[in-house]
Amino acid sequence: MARPKRFAGLKGRLQRIASFAARKMRRKSAYEMPYVYIPNGQARRRVVITGIGALTPLGLNTMDTWNGLIMGRSGIGPITQFDASALPVRIAGEVKGFDPHRYLEPKEARRMARCSQFAIAAAQEALDRSGLRIGKDVHPERIGVVMGTALGGFEMSDQGAQEFRRFGWRRTNPFALPAALPNAPGHHISAYFGAKGPLSTVVAACASGTQALGEAAEMIRSGKMDAAFAGGVEATVIEPAIAAFAAMRVLSTRNDEPEKAQRPFDATRDGFVYSEGCVVMILEDYERAKARGADIIAEILGMGVSSDAHHIVIPDPTSSGAIRAMQWALEDARLSINDIDYINAHGSATQTNDVLETYAIKQVFGERAYDIPVTSTKSMVGHAMGAAGAIEALSTALTIRYGIIPPTINLHTPDPQCDLDYVPNVARQKEVVYAISNSFGLGGQNATLVLGKVV
Repeated sequence: MARPKRFAGLKGRLQRIASFAARKMRRKSAYEMPYVYIPNGQARRRVVITGIGALTPLGLNTMDTWNGLIMGRSGIGPITQFDASALPVRIAGEVKGFDPHRYLEPKEARRMARCSQFAIAAAQEALDRSGLRIGKDVHPERIGVVMGTALGGFEMSDQGAQEFRRFGWRRTNPFALPAALPNAPGHHISAYFGAKGPLSTVVAACASGTQALGEAAEMIRSGKMDAAFAGGVEATVIEPAIAAFAAMRVLSTRNDEPEKAQRPFDATRDGFVYSEGCVVMILEDYERAKARGADIIAEILGMGVSSDAHHIVIPDPTSSGAIRAMQWALEDARLSINDIDYINAHGSATQTNDVLETYAIKQVFGERAYDIPVTSTKSMVGHAMGAAGAIEALSTALTIRYGIIPPTINLHTPDPQCDLDYVPNVARQKEVVYAISNSFGLGGQNATLVLGKVV
């Protein structure tokens, strides 16, 4: 039986409307599209840390690093990777005794920058500790990699440039450029372990590691992946980097007493100590981790990221960016200022930063700021740039796990403008359920993570 004409007409009309709408949408620019806010629902996925791998100036694994932190041991010493005798700064936080051939074939190792070698080693430890089996517990396409770095393999491009100027293009290392790429550490982790999910690199100066962990957690939370390798890496204790920061007058010049050089919040502080390191964590969807019986270390509850929009080197004197990052992180975690038991500070030991971070904490937490322990991990490991936030997240996660707050060492002369409880020189036992970790970087990059005990 023939279809009634009115239905045929209705179908044609609907097709014309759809065609007209499609043409109109194509003509709209991206900026004219409406912004749709989708609030986080109660059913959002939880994200937990099930494995941590580390290479730091305190040790070649996670527990050596943690033991060094709670003992208040400094990993700072004279520079050994090059002759620094002509520079005004001759100290750094080096990763000592690292042998890439424990993890890589010699040919592979030669083609990688030191940061990529670090990333493979730390990722291997994190995966081993997590017990996660790629291909069995998680499909390769559902595990991703999110790494943070500030300079990547800068030493490889520097060497390549020197070879070119000295010998010409025929003697230039063909791997100088790809090895120097900031996304090379993430690529190598992905290729080495067969992680075929999202692959991302965060380049946000000193906030890179913190932001990478937060962005990986957000991708798991939103269902884009079920697990991730995430963290930060830096390995550029090289002459150009030390010289440049020395010229900026932000490095400590206490060459004769390197262990005492990094002095956050102390009135006698004279700058930070440049360092290197890597921390990689295995992050997983909580329900999947629980189902496979994983040993859960801590939970990532939220992140706040902001920009100073002020100056590439000088922090905003109002601390507004740092304040927003902390406030937004608490909102994302659905916590109040009364819930936080501990703050792992950026604590870089520069004259400006320590005062401004102290002020920002007071603005966010009010009078309660004086009751919250605040420490700087950098006092022991120096400032590892893109790895700094990941190292500090390790410290924060293990503080939650073990109930021990690492100290801020070298704090002997209190600065009147830095008047919070910085846990000076000796670790403290305290149950920590919720904590935040701050990272503030060049370019006005601010990032704050909220971590918590799984309850």
